[in-house]
This record gives sequence, structure tokens and C-alpha cells, in this order.
Amino acid sequence: MRIALIGYGKMGHEIERVALSRGHSIVCRIDVDNLGDIESEAFRSADVAIEFTAPTQAYNNVLKAFKAGVKVVSGSTGWMEQKRGEMQALCEAGRNTLFWSSNFSLGVALFSLTSKYLARLMNGYPMYDVSMSETHHVHKLDAPSGTAITLAEGIIENIDRKNSWTKGLLTAADGIVSGRKECPADCVRVDSVREGEVPGVHTIVYDSPCDEIIITHSAKDRSGLALGAVLAAEYTCNHSGFLTMGDLLGIR
Repeated sequence: MRIALIGYGKMGHEIERVALSRGHSIVCRIDVDNLGDIESEAFRSADVAIEFTAPTQAYNNVLKAFKAGVKVVSGSTGWMEQKRGEMQALCEAGRNTLFWSSNFSLGVALFSLTSKYLARLMNGYPMYDVSMSETHHVHKLDAPSGTAITLAEGIIENIDRKNSWTKGLLTAADGIVSGRKECPADCVRVDSVREGEVPGVHTIVYDSPCDEIIITHSAKDRSGLALGAVLAAEYTCNHSGFLTMGDLLGIR
């Protein structure tokens, strides 16, 4: 499979390592110093482009890839909440293909299923309130993380007393804390921490006057995300439309 990389930072380099180890080739690498190469013949020759950039860049990157006739796997977060409907419409009937996920870790996908199942159980026990926290490296621009938002949405779908999520406390890299801990009873509060080079920790807490239940997923490094992204590209190469981790894993 011929892969184009859009974004060639730490994540792009790790994806390249995994892709090469699985016998694929990298035909184009696009970063801040050669953005125009997305219109190159090398880019158009790719079977799939894997895109990991910033929220402000991802939308236009995907549109340019579609224009070039290249399928896209995107792991950029902080933009899909506003553009999901448009992306689904652009991919309708296989006219374009986008595989998007807030997190490509297979462990996170399983963690998400576990969270949804636990939420269904907790729907009948209103004495437990639920909140979340996520911790990421200082370079991450969006807060809460896209993964935290996806997890929160899964909880809301399965607990009748919760209708939305809300930003809670944000602890910045310099230690300054902003936001607020208080939130409406029908909301899931999501706290965020930015520190060091943490690849990602997501924790869900069900708290009652008597006890609490805590589940956590902790990424050890970027390798799991990179492997998931390459697996998604392999799947995308032979499928079309708006795709997700549920399609790749055959689970919902």
C-alpha cells in the first residue's frame, strides 16, 4: 500500500516506522515546510493519506486530499464536532472516503466499549454521579481531548440522567488552573491536565456517598496509536465512505 503522511512530527514518524515494518511504502511526507506538496503527483499516487495535524489545519487537509482523489485516515481532534455532518455528506455513496477516530488505540476502543457497558449498568443507580478526567502532553492544543469527548458522548447515550458534557477544570502546563468544578446535574464534567510528555490518560469515576468506581486507560507511548492508524489505512484502502473504529473492529 502506498501511504502519504500529512503531518510529520513525532506521530508521523512513528506511523512511518510501523507502516514500513508492515511492508508499506511512504510516497509523500507533508509538513509545515512543504504544504504545497499535497497537490503533487506523489501525493495523488497514494492509496491512503494518514493525517495527524492541528485542529485548525485538519479540515482543509481533508478537503485537499478529497480533491486529489485520495482516501484519508485522520486522527486530528478538535474539529470533527463541528464538521461531522459535512464530512458524512461528502463521503455519502462512496464519493469520498474518510476514516476518522479521536483515538486509534485498540485498547481505547475496548475501553470505550467497557465504559458504555458500565454506563448502561449505572443507569439504574442514580446515587452514582459520573465525571471524567484526561491528561496529555503539553503540546496538545485541544481540551478536553477528542477521546474524552467521545467517551463522554458514549456515557450520555447510556445514562438517562445525563444530557451533555461540559468542560471542568483545566490544569495548564505552567500549573495554572482555570475553569470550574461545579456543573449542572445533567452534565458529565470533563477535567483536563497538560503536563510533560504524557501520551494520554483517561479516567472515568462513578462516585456515591458510600464508594466510588474508577476505570482508567493509560497509553504507554505512541506505538499503539500508530499501529491502529496503519490498520485503519489498510482497512480504508479496500472500503469507502465515512468510516470509524467500529467499522474496523466490527463492534459498536
